[in-house]
Amino acid sequence: MMGKNHPKEGSVPVMEITFAQSSHIPGILDLLRQVGQVHHQIRPDLFRPGAQKYDVPALEAILQDSDRPVLVALNEGKVTGYAFCILQRVQDDPVLRDRKNLYIDDLCVDADCRGRGVASALYRQVCAYARDLGCQAVTLNVWCGNDQAMAFYEKRGLKPQKIGMEYILQESGGTYGL
Repeated sequence: MMGKNHPKEGSVPVMEITFAQSSHIPGILDLLRQVGQVHHQIRPDLFRPGAQKYDVPALEAILQDSDRPVLVALNEGKVTGYAFCILQRVQDDPVLRDRKNLYIDDLCVDADCRGRGVASALYRQVCAYARDLGCQAVTLNVWCGNDQAMAFYEKRGLKPQKIGMEYILQESGGTYGL
């Protein structure tokens, strides 16, 4: 299932999509910082500058969890992108139908490699893997304000499933709504 992808002319010359291993952790950490900065720029009221979602021990644990596959895009051995996924199952719920989805918890491409087919290759591989697992859908969340990500996913046929909303009662400066 995993293997080499040959993106369009002018993109990353040869890319391999594979399951992440411990040796990929340094490259993943770099990308986690990049995505953390993107989120901070969109919502500085929520995200700390320079923060990353996982540390080395957390990543090592995730890589051992078969319900949390992580795919990486490699170019000449360098991690140029990743897709953190979570296998979600609904079973015997009183309201929801039994279902298995592959949730993309995080997808990031190195800033220097964006626009070269890395995200598309990762997304295609996630969908292929989800099909292999018998999933009914691939799901994800996108932060409002991340217009580039929204356009990417909409172009691939994703539609809103539910919308999270907020009413800010207290701004970081101490003022209140209403």
